Amino acid sequence: MNNRSSPQTQIWKVGLVNHQLKYLTAETFGFKINASGASLRKKQLWTVEQDANEEDTIYIKSHLGRYLAGDKKGNATCDSESKGDAQKFVIYYCPDQSGRWAICNRSTGLYLGGTDEIVQCHEKQPGAAEWWYAHLAVHPQINLRNYGRNKYARLNSKTNHLQVDEITPWGADALITIEFIEGRYGVKTCDDRYLHFNGSLVDQPSSDTLFTIELKSGMYCGLALKDHSGKYLTAIGKDAVVQSKNKSAGKDELFSIEDSQAQVYFIAHNGKMVSLKQGIDMSANQDTDINDLSDKETFQIEFDLRTHQWRVKTCENNYWCFDPASNGIQCIGNGNNPNELFTVDWLPNGAITLRASNGKFVSAKMNGSLYAQSDSVSEKEHFYARIINRPILVLKSEFGFVGFRTQNNPRYECNKTIHDIIFVEHKPAKKCGEYYFKGHNGRYWSIDGEGNVNADSSEPHPFIIELRKYTKMAIKAANGCYLIGEQNGIISAKGKDVQKAVMWEY
Repeated sequence: MNNRSSPQTQIWKVGLVNHQLKYLTAETFGFKINASGASLRKKQLWTVEQDANEEDTIYIKSHLGRYLAGDKKGNATCDSESKGDAQKFVIYYCPDQSGRWAICNRSTGLYLGGTDEIVQCHEKQPGAAEWWYAHLAVHPQINLRNYGRNKYARLNSKTNHLQVDEITPWGADALITIEFIEGRYGVKTCDDRYLHFNGSLVDQPSSDTLFTIELKSGMYCGLALKDHSGKYLTAIGKDAVVQSKNKSAGKDELFSIEDSQAQVYFIAHNGKMVSLKQGIDMSANQDTDINDLSDKETFQIEFDLRTHQWRVKTCENNYWCFDPASNGIQCIGNGNNPNELFTVDWLPNGAITLRASNGKFVSAKMNGSLYAQSDSVSEKEHFYARIINRPILVLKSEFGFVGFRTQNNPRYECNKTIHDIIFVEHKPAKKCGEYYFKGHNGRYWSIDGEGNVNADSSEPHPFIIELRKYTKMAIKAANGCYLIGEQNGIISAKGKDVQKAVMWEY
C-alpha cells in the first residue's frame, strides 16, 4: 500500500480500534457498520482524507468507497458516495499520550463511538467507547521523509544516529520499520534497533521508544510523532539527527511515509557488478565486495502497473534506457520513455534475463558493457539481481503477517496481526540468486517433511527471492516449490509453479 503524500492533501489508510480492542468494520452488504472486527482486514480498512481547504477537517471512507457520517439524532451511517457537511469530522488526541483518537462530527459536535454491533455518533464528550486507537494500514517497512528538510531519514552507522540527510532514499540504511505496540509506534532502523526520543538507538522497546501519531492538515499536511512527554520528533542540528524537541508541531515536525521499493545490485556472467561509475554507459565492470557496495552499484527496480514491465532507477534519479542508435544501455531516462521498460524473466537458478524495448535480450560483453542485441538466452544474458535494502524483512499475505505460530513455536504462519522480523543473509557465492532467512530466535529457516516452514535449523538453507510485482515477491524453497499461504495460516513449500505461489508483500 502506498501512503504517498503532497503538502496540499494527504490520504492515510488506518484501522480504528476501540476500547475492547475491536476494529470498526464496514460490512460488504447493506453498508452496515459495527465495532466487532477481530483484526485488520479489508473490511476494517478506512481511508482518512484530509481537507486541503478546511484545516483539521477529515473525511473517513470505507473499503466500499462510502463515507462515514453523523446526524443530529446521534446516528452514524456509512452509505454516502459523496462528501458534505455530515461527512466532516475532526480528530482530537487523548492528552494522556496513549495515542487514542476521539473523532468528532464537525456539524453536530457529537463523537463517534462503537461497541460490538452498535456504532453511533451520539456523545457530546468522549467516553470509553469514543476513544479509538489508529492502526496505520501500511506495510511496516517504509521510507520516512521530513517536510522541513525535504529529505529522507537514514541510519548513519558512523554517528550511530537516524539522520534526515538523503535526497533520495538509497540503500539498506534508508529502510525504516514501524512497529505498532499497544496503540503507539516504534521506529526501527535497518539494523533492528529502536529510535529513543533522545536520538539514540536502543535494542529493546520501552516507553521512551514509543510515539503516538497525529495527522496534521492546513498549509502543510503530514504525520507527526509525539513522545510520552508530549514532544514531537524532528530533525535537529546540522546533522539533522531525529529526536524529540518541541511541544508544538509545525512543518519541521511533519513526516510522510512512502513505500520502500526494492533496490538491488546486478551481477553479470563475468562475476562483476553493474555500475554507473564510468558515466552514462552501463557496464558490469566493478569487482566490489557486497560490504563495500556504493550507491553507484545500487539500483531501484520499479514495477510499471500498466505494462507489467520494469524500470531500473539509479542513485542519480535517472533510469536505464535502451539507446536504439547503439543498442547500448545508458542511464539517461527521465521516467517517461518507453525505451526505459524492460521485461524481466526469472530463471530456475534465481538468475534473471532483461529484454529491452527492441525485443532483444541484454547481455554483458567481455569488457562489461551492456547491450541489447541477443535473440536467445545463454549464460551471457544471465544476471543476478540481489536485493540489498532488506537486511531485515517483514512479509505479509492477504491473510495477515508472517510470524511464529506462538512465541515458543517457530513454525511460521501467515495470518498474524503482528509481524515478525526476518533476518536476510546473502549466500556468499557471487553468481548466485539464493538467500538464507533467519528467525528472531537466531535459527535458520528450513522446510520439514510436510513442506512447512520453521525457524529451527543451526545450518542455513537456501531460498530464492523472485521480485514479481509492485512490492511483492515469490519465494522458492530448495525443493523447487514456491511458498504458498492459506487462510488458516499454514505456510508450505508446495507451489509447483509461480501461478500457484503466494505473492508476499514486502
